[in-house]
Amino acid sequence: MSEKTIPILPCRTLQPVLDFYGALGFEVTFQQKSPNPYAAVERGGIHLQFFGMKHYDPAGSFSTCYVRTHDVDGLYEAFRTGLKAAYGRLPTRGLPRIGPLRDTTYGTRQFLMSDPGGNCLRIGQQTSEDPRHRPAPRETFARALHHASLFADSKEDLARAAKIIDRALTLEDERPTPVQLLQLLILRADTARRLGDEEIAASALREAAAIRLTTEERHSVRDDLMRLEELRA
Repeated sequence: MSEKTIPILPCRTLQPVLDFYGALGFEVTFQQKSPNPYAAVERGGIHLQFFGMKHYDPAGSFSTCYVRTHDVDGLYEAFRTGLKAAYGRLPTRGLPRIGPLRDTTYGTRQFLMSDPGGNCLRIGQQTSEDPRHRPAPRETFARALHHASLFADSKEDLARAAKIIDRALTLEDERPTPVQLLQLLILRADTARRLGDEEIAASALREAAAIRLTTEERHSVRDDLMRLEELRA
């Protein structure tokens, strides 16, 4: 079988999108300005094509595609390095942006990335043969993290995610472990920043950075600690 699927994604203008993918190590393999703006980029086995729409609104885009890889950690690090070099910092909100690398509840290790055209790429590595969502944890704070992560990333309902975390952090009869508290605060800072609330983001980041963890605990949350440093930069 020699079939191959290539996503064709919209954007308002081509050049910002091509510059973005160029920073990620993609090569522009085709580009035309007329009769219709159109371009194609490639990086290894990832092939994407784009068409320009004059009145297109990237902020309201629902366009997405999934990229499956055998080295999501390596690809994530390469993309982070390229974006930092191109933008002077890691873009974590607005457009373009790159999200955190994390293990999902459905057997995938992945990160989400949105280009200047508002197109979301989900880039992941399969870690389980079972693609179904695992049941939500019963423990209070693990459950809060589970649901808040889903609302923040999969549904992009940032306000709902923030509400879940705030409710968990104000409980008086239960307290999270240091690891859970770190994860809740980092996710809260991430949602606050994406919502434009820098005061809450800064407060959550300061509190997260002050948490003391054992060496074993730090190893278990290395993805979260990476995100903490990205948000503090």
